[in-house]
Amino acid sequence: MEGAEVVAALLVCLYVYVASVEAMNEWRRQFTLLQFTMLQILLHRARRTAPIVWTHKRSAEWWKVVVSTFSDEQWVQNFRMSKETFTYLCQRVQPAMEKQDVNYRLCVPLQQRVAIAVWKLATNADYRSIAHLFGVSRSTACKCLKAFCSAVEDILLPEAIQFPNADKLQEMAYYFENRWGLPHCVGTIDGSHIPILAPQEYHTQYYNRKGWYSIVLQAVMDGKGLFWNVFAGLPGSMHDARVLRRSGLWNMADRLFGGQHRVIGDHDWGYYILGDAAHPQTSWLMKPFMDNGRLTEEQTNFNVKLSRARVVVENAFGRLKGRWRCLLRRNDCNLDTVKSVVITCCVLHNLCESHGEDFREEWAEPVLFNQPDAPLQDGADTGVAARAALMSHLTN
Repeated sequence: MEGAEVVAALLVCLYVYVASVEAMNEWRRQFTLLQFTMLQILLHRARRTAPIVWTHKRSAEWWKVVVSTFSDEQWVQNFRMSKETFTYLCQRVQPAMEKQDVNYRLCVPLQQRVAIAVWKLATNADYRSIAHLFGVSRSTACKCLKAFCSAVEDILLPEAIQFPNADKLQEMAYYFENRWGLPHCVGTIDGSHIPILAPQEYHTQYYNRKGWYSIVLQAVMDGKGLFWNVFAGLPGSMHDARVLRRSGLWNMADRLFGGQHRVIGDHDWGYYILGDAAHPQTSWLMKPFMDNGRLTEEQTNFNVKLSRARVVVENAFGRLKGRWRCLLRRNDCNLDTVKSVVITCCVLHNLCESHGEDFREEWAEPVLFNQPDAPLQDGADTGVAARAALMSHLTN
């Protein structure tokens, strides 16, 4: 017999013995019998494999049977990545998502939990629908998403999205110059608004210029459309220039871009990135000239060349949101979770792109929430001499 059964048998024997002892007074005998009865009840509950009330029978046949028959094409269409990349993803997040079965419930398998999270990110379906589809409770589906995003941020984010080292900066600069003729350029920066439900606190701060609630995603990417810096979570009413100044990029800029210099014409260049009119002009951030109707031919030519190079950031945001449609629609998670979801989607974007996952044109749905036009950045710009030198170089 198992240990619990042995203890139960001994309790029965003691129960019979106490009940037959005549020397024990009635009150003490009844009290002792009650104690033994309670112990038997507790042991009986401990031996039960599953509670009757706590669990609700659900079917996971779709995941266990139907998904297992998916062709490669069906897998990509449903999970936005090949099965090979999905398996790799599961292996990477496993240390952080490992869970053990408990005495009242079997743990949802790792691949199923990752699939629940990826499905939520790819479709933005409500938790009730996802729960029915995968045969879990709504609370379990929500926990799967949070655990997955936390694992991605802890394990994959530090290696997938990071400030480039000297060799990487040189590689990115070479790519930009060969493709767009921009010397020493290492990236493009832009902001994008992610729709959210109105927060309970400070909701007016999240109300953007287009009339809907959002948080801001600021991203810097290389010439191939891979993110190398992301910053998310600030309220949608905040100006792009202010978002930049509150990001880690602003504090790192001088050290990051001032490492390796190059003399072009009469100017000593450090690395720089490309912004738009809403960003401040600095020695490391080039933005177009403000079109006041009196631009010179050289200034117009400069703006055109910057605009052509910045197409990469627009296309990358399009692929990011097309693959992970939770970024296109209002997210039903709380603010902290939405921020984690946005960062996770950026990491998965880099993962899919670096693994050669094709982006399907049918994923590029029309944007439901038009992006707010950031007001033009005013005030004294620095780096004016650097922009003039770059314009002169591009003209000659």
